Amino acid sequence: MPRLRLAVFKFASCDGCQLSLLDCEDELLAITDAVEIAHFAEASSTLAPGPYDLVLVEGSITTAQDAERIQEIRKQAGLLVTIGACATAGGIQALRNFADAAEYTRAVYPHPDYISTLATSTPIAAHVKVDAELRGCPISKESLLEFIAATLAGRAPVLPARPVCIECKSRGTVCVLVQGTPCLGPVTHAGCGALCPSYRRGCYGCFGPSETPNTAALAARFTALGQTPREIVHAFRNFNAGAAAFKRESEANEHKTD
Repeated sequence: MPRLRLAVFKFASCDGCQLSLLDCEDELLAITDAVEIAHFAEASSTLAPGPYDLVLVEGSITTAQDAERIQEIRKQAGLLVTIGACATAGGIQALRNFADAAEYTRAVYPHPDYISTLATSTPIAAHVKVDAELRGCPISKESLLEFIAATLAGRAPVLPARPVCIECKSRGTVCVLVQGTPCLGPVTHAGCGALCPSYRRGCYGCFGPSETPNTAALAARFTALGQTPREIVHAFRNFNAGAAAFKRESEANEHKTD
């Protein structure tokens, strides 16, 4: 029986999600009879051509060349899965979407004419059809392994579809929001194990918006805690600034700072 051909490609990102895959070394060794890692530049200089059964894509589209490259990758992919905040929502670099990228380029670089970049940082789904998304900054090792195992078994993956608050309750963590610490947990997709609240810090929204996030209600709670509109904007403009729900709420509060 032929092995599943896996490929991993990178766009604008920090490589953290690819490192999460490398952290699965023991688990990947256990399935080497079923999976061939055909293309993974982070791990091997042996880069076999497509087509591929499963393609994992990290990073956002920030240049015209990358916008063309993702089209070619899509043609070679049976399943194309985006991994991490950059690939699913534009990443931290999507902060450029709220400003004039050309103006910043002129301010930072002595020869801005050497810089070739798009005005925005956009998720992979803005350019090609995406079959599934794995959230996180970085993605969780468990979610990645579950998706690969499900693909091999020909079944739907079992991934969390709940907010971080449920993870806090599961591990017995006292709610930091109730104690007065601004926290995005009520509107953020689970998957991290409620890491930050377990250390008495508010959630930063690494896994992006949950399925039905009531961001307006949470922003009102932040206001009641004494947060200014500018602070609320900063809370929603983080790793998933470009995600639709977080983007809308940050813009709604930005108008209040005028």
